[in-house]
Amino acid sequence: MLRAAVIGVGHLGRHHARVYAELPDVELAAVVDTNPGRAAGIAQKYDCERLGDYRKITDRVDAVSVAVPTEGHFEIAKAFLEAGVPVLVEKPIAMTVEEGEELVKIARAGGVVLQVGHVERFNPAVMSVQQLIGPPKFIESHRLSPYSFRSTDIGVVLDLMIHDIDIILHLADSELVGVEALGFGIISRTEDIANARLTFRNGCVANVTASRISNKAMRKIRVFSEDSYVSLDYGRREALIYRPSARILSGEFDIGEFLQTVDITRVKDLKDLVFKDLVHIEEVKMDEYEPLKREIESFLECARTGGEPVVTGEHGVRAIRAAAMIMEKIRAHSWGTGKVKGYGTQVKE
Repeated sequence: MLRAAVIGVGHLGRHHARVYAELPDVELAAVVDTNPGRAAGIAQKYDCERLGDYRKITDRVDAVSVAVPTEGHFEIAKAFLEAGVPVLVEKPIAMTVEEGEELVKIARAGGVVLQVGHVERFNPAVMSVQQLIGPPKFIESHRLSPYSFRSTDIGVVLDLMIHDIDIILHLADSELVGVEALGFGIISRTEDIANARLTFRNGCVANVTASRISNKAMRKIRVFSEDSYVSLDYGRREALIYRPSARILSGEFDIGEFLQTVDITRVKDLKDLVFKDLVHIEEVKMDEYEPLKREIESFLECARTGGEPVVTGEHGVRAIRAAAMIMEKIRAHSWGTGKVKGYGTQVKE
């Protein structure tokens, strides 16, 4: 029986608390929040201790989720890691690369599990398609949402885009060698809309867009490899894989010969022609489960065994290092407004 605690029970932390309370062989021992009313409500719901200071339980728990605002990740995760307590810290791992690297150093030196909450790695759609596609050549992602008034201490790159940065780095599996990006703020002092183009040493290119000023939510990624194309919807947990037909792969089909024998203007349904005879679409089958629950189960297994997490501290640092490169480019393209200079810094005119 592991004794677990959740530090910060706001939008994400309350779900961590729920999952811990539901799992067998785990006791949700405490929830910690600087908002007494919020902590009391969650503690009462799950019959656990409530506290306002995380330092009171560093020696009383076996695993902890850190789900406070990003600016508090380093201090809190550091305290538990130094106490030998396995930590699941929500994304991004920290505010800066240096802070993230320090957490990794502490965890490795003490042999303590450090997992970063890039929950999309546990999305059934992602887990189902990553073994079906070859090395990607081009990746395009869109993550859009209405303004939530959460995570106002960071911009959209660290708030939303960081999910796709992690997935892209994972899929590309190559050194990031080039970044172009721009972004600007509308409501926040930091960027609310951002676009980045990432180039990898192996030739893969990714185009990434994130916005928290959208009238509808979208979480999609498309991955192109030499022999297939995958369209994946994170929210709906759906994925389609497009592959050339045997006729294409065998070289039997020649577009020049085809156009000499077929009058395209007389074809009633070109879509039907293409996707029945030339390209096959397959719906990817996947298991149904809650990604956060699978993420926490994986973390707890590592806490019990000392195993390597799916998303290590190094992966978390890799993601914020790429985010930092993107933020540097955004600073260079401030659109002359002086509003967006990255990492929560507002530059005066």
